[in-house]
Amino acid sequence: MSDKINKDHEKIDEIKRLESKPKILKNLFSKNEINDFLDLYKKLPTTVHNKKQNVIKKRWLKNFNKDLEDKFTRRLQNEIGDFRLDNLKTETGEDNFGLFQESYNPIGLHVDAGFNSKEVIYKQTLVPLTSIGSTVIFKNKFYGNSTNFTMDENELKKTKLNYGQNIRSKEHLSIFDKKPFKVEDYNKYLKHENIENLAGLEIEMVFEWEIGSMLIFDRTNLHCSSDKIEGKKIGLTTFTKK
Repeated sequence: MSDKINKDHEKIDEIKRLESKPKILKNLFSKNEINDFLDLYKKLPTTVHNKKQNVIKKRWLKNFNKDLEDKFTRRLQNEIGDFRLDNLKTETGEDNFGLFQESYNPIGLHVDAGFNSKEVIYKQTLVPLTSIGSTVIFKNKFYGNSTNFTMDENELKKTKLNYGQNIRSKEHLSIFDKKPFKVEDYNKYLKHENIENLAGLEIEMVFEWEIGSMLIFDRTNLHCSSDKIEGKKIGLTTFTKK
């Protein structure tokens, strides 16, 4: 992998000191707790329904289920230590606990590195609420803001973005070595992607979704869904900072 990196974040050295390998925590949540998450998801108002991507997003608003908030925070703190939430805020400026996503198509290559280059971004989590799906984490890191990586010229033309929307870029293709992506990995996990868009990337881990588990990884890791999906999948993501 090339040593060239994007240096948009001002505190890149602090961010790198906090980085670690992705990890999977199995059986962290009971079946009843997963049902509580699903009940919460049903009650929350829809934040975004992106019909083009066929994805429904709902912010985990505070005080809908205080007991679940406390359990989630306590268990995450046990794993990653002290943290602050870094999810999109409400219209009144309050923090959210995370983002529920109901997806009918695989999510493309991106990084959730935040929108403030002065902050020390930390870990993000994924809690599957349905059992069919997988997430591909790449070894490659990106130190700019939240970005969707694409070679689609129509996407790259999008510069007028709403609050919380990722930048569109193909910058990753000039950052990492131009080594062709492994065809066997492509055929196994990523046939929904343009293989040329994956040039220079190397898989770190494939997280096979399992009810009750949680994935924790650095917010600088490039990642995407695999092409494994049956009908739809629902997951809860949380972003943290120091």
